[in-house]
Amino acid sequence: MIFLSLLLCLTSVANGNKANKHKPWIETEYQGIVMENDNTVLLNPPLFALDKDAPLHYAGEICGFRVHNGPLGSGSVQFEAVVLDRSTGEGLVRSKEPLDCESQREHSFTIQAYDCGEGPDGVNSKKSHKATVHVRVNDVNEFSPVFVERRYEASVPEDRLFDRIVRVEALDADCSPQYSQICFYDIITPNVPFAIDNDGNIKNTEPLDSKRQRVHTFWVTAFDCGKNRAQADAQVVVTVKPSCKPGWIGWTKRVEYTPGSGSIPLFPGLHLETCEETVWNIQATVELQTGHIGKGCDRDSYSDRSVRRLCGAVRGEVDLLPPPSPAANWTTALPTLPSSDSSLVFSFNGSNHVAVVPDLIVSALSGDHFTLQLWMRRGGANLQPSTTQSRGNRKEEETIVCSTDSYSHYSLSVHGCRLSLFYWPDVSAARPVKFLWKLEQVCDSEWHHLSLSVHYPSVTLYVDGVTFDPAIIHDNGAIPNPAPHQRMLIGACWGKTVKYVGGYHGLLSGVTVRPGSVEPHSVVECLYACREGLDFGDLETLGSGMKVHVNPSQSVLVLEGDDIESFNRAVQQVTYRNSLRFATPGVRPLKLTTSLRCFNEESCLSLKQLEGYLVVLQPDAPQISLSGVGPHLARPAPEFESPSGVPLFPELRIVCSLSHAINTAAQGMEGGALMSDAVAHTLDGCEVQPLGEELNLEKEELLVDMDLVRERGLEIINTTAYIAITGAESISVYEDVLRSVRYRLAKGSARFERRFRLSCSEMNGRYTSNDCVPQMLGSSRLLHARSRSDIARSILVPGAATVIIMVCVGFLVVMVILGVFRIRSIHRRGDSARGGAKEGSSQWDDSALTIIVNPMETYESPMGISADTEGEGEEDEEAAESPDDASDDQRIIIKKEGKDGNARRY
Repeated sequence: MIFLSLLLCLTSVANGNKANKHKPWIETEYQGIVMENDNTVLLNPPLFALDKDAPLHYAGEICGFRVHNGPLGSGSVQFEAVVLDRSTGEGLVRSKEPLDCESQREHSFTIQAYDCGEGPDGVNSKKSHKATVHVRVNDVNEFSPVFVERRYEASVPEDRLFDRIVRVEALDADCSPQYSQICFYDIITPNVPFAIDNDGNIKNTEPLDSKRQRVHTFWVTAFDCGKNRAQADAQVVVTVKPSCKPGWIGWTKRVEYTPGSGSIPLFPGLHLETCEETVWNIQATVELQTGHIGKGCDRDSYSDRSVRRLCGAVRGEVDLLPPPSPAANWTTALPTLPSSDSSLVFSFNGSNHVAVVPDLIVSALSGDHFTLQLWMRRGGANLQPSTTQSRGNRKEEETIVCSTDSYSHYSLSVHGCRLSLFYWPDVSAARPVKFLWKLEQVCDSEWHHLSLSVHYPSVTLYVDGVTFDPAIIHDNGAIPNPAPHQRMLIGACWGKTVKYVGGYHGLLSGVTVRPGSVEPHSVVECLYACREGLDFGDLETLGSGMKVHVNPSQSVLVLEGDDIESFNRAVQQVTYRNSLRFATPGVRPLKLTTSLRCFNEESCLSLKQLEGYLVVLQPDAPQISLSGVGPHLARPAPEFESPSGVPLFPELRIVCSLSHAINTAAQGMEGGALMSDAVAHTLDGCEVQPLGEELNLEKEELLVDMDLVRERGLEIINTTAYIAITGAESISVYEDVLRSVRYRLAKGSARFERRFRLSCSEMNGRYTSNDCVPQMLGSSRLLHARSRSDIARSILVPGAATVIIMVCVGFLVVMVILGVFRIRSIHRRGDSARGGAKEGSSQWDDSALTIIVNPMETYESPMGISADTEGEGEEDEEAAESPDDASDDQRIIIKKEGKDGNARRY
């Protein structure tokens, strides 16, 4: 019994394994398409489930498919899968409800097949793996185009053709590109002078005339790519405006500026007409050309050195390119060019134009703490290109300054648009460092001011008063050998095989080095600060969205905005400013360039550049008046021979006044008048020059208080032909210095007279003073009188001296009485001869009597003893008895001024 049961069990297990051994198999992924108006999904590949148990009944048959949620958790609700043939495993996927492409175009879900198991009840049914199904809903052209606007309006000026007047737009709600895109537009109104393209842009086919037809109205329609027409057409209205020329209105070509007016608006009545064109960006550039100036923006006022003084620069700079002179002969061979200011402009040709600074000057400039300043212009004026450049080789650097000493070595060079400072802090140990700047100012062939402050390892560069940061390169390449001794070159550097290499090609001026502390930024800005240029009136009134920018030299002003009204108000506030007391007269060219952008185009309006000019009128010239110096300055000869000499201008007074015309007509006065105002001026030089022959240093010389000159920072040139004192300083300083000028004679010099001329100037010699010509009087006779006086003082006692003084005074009184008596006698004789003449015209006023005695003939010693004591008493008596016959050397001059205003001399 037990054996039978075991056999039946084994038989049933064997039969079960043979009935359903394998799982169904389907593809891993299917792509499906279904139309919006259908529910059957066409799959690729077709849906078939295979089972290796086939052809067994049930086990090899597919009973169904199960749909599961997709990656987004949906899909099984909208789709189902059914079996079409159980033996072949063919299936079908379909949607349970209509699909809408516009609401959801893509669907994803998973599907799984299962067999029929071992019998009709599906016992031991096996499932396949899950496959992903992607279903795309195909669009049906069920929607028609719809215009965004039902009415489109535009305005255009007449007599012009436009590429686009207005653009219409229609949209289609279909989901597919085929049916949602608008394929073309069409104007359905016949015989209109307009055309429309497939993008909806409408243009005119012929120029429009506002007089013929002011308003054009027409209709347009749209078609999608399924050829569905728009549900409703759109109306287009085009208004033709009378002709309008866009541009600036109120432009004045000539603008006059009166010196001393401060700031004046350049365009007070200017406004921009856009002919109702809607603009979203306006940019105007105003350019003022100051070609009348040599270097910088107001170099015509004072020299470089004077500007440094006025800006408060630290003193102690050394001029590396001074004017050629016996003391500065290293610039003699350099060619110079004319300049509108007083500074010299030196020309370098890139080859043999080199200045070698003497070693004595270089030794005073050693160290790693200095400031190098210069004016530079690449290329120069009327200069031929260098040899290397003419052959096309532009790789070589051009050296401006090259210096070395026992401590450091540096060179300032330009290469293309790059400026580089090669610095070797310690030639015995440290590696060289290169500071590099990329600057457009280096290669634009314009004048630029460079200030390089070195406080190693810190280096600061100012170009036209603006700071630039360097790129630092630690040079590990070939190291140039420094010169065997202290040396500094301007315009090149030394070489191994040739004498000079890296020649500079261009113009240089005002090259100075100052050892010690670096220059403050405020001073550097002042050195380049412009006192003439463009400016903006009131930034607080600048409208919203407006921007204004002025370049450092104040020669270019840029306005930018998006509102035409605000822009017009801003343009009218562009001003010309000139704070120079005596502005340089002349013409400044003026340009206005405008760029506009509209909503319909990048550049909708094209405005030509406007050109004009600013005329700076001749300023009222100042009068520099020198006074307090008499025509004759008589002194005893011993004073001229003293170590300090005799002051030439002891009571000198300098006054600067400004005369200007005033309008007196408004005050009921006839004609005009001149008003003179005393103003505070800054002189820049005075010169003392001996007239006639030059000074003979063996017998005479001019002395100046050099301590005072150095204290004030002035410069002086003292030669036998003249003394020149230069430097921008106040009038009071020049008065103090000139009052210290003295004239000294060597002992025993037989000098009878010497005349000098004094003149002063300001503004680079533009305005000069009157000439002051004092005459120094001294003679050998006074020298002899001096010696006789000394003898008299040595032998006379005080009592005798008193007697002599009294005698002299009495003699003078007698002479005066005799002179008056003779004058009255002559006067009575004249009255008798005229007879009937009026009494008022024949009488004199005795109160105006003036007696002038020749100071050269009466020398009185400190003790009061007359110097002319030998043999002259008789001559004096003769003169008293007959003044008309007296000699010229002893004559007393009596000057009488009568009521008729005429002076008489006897």
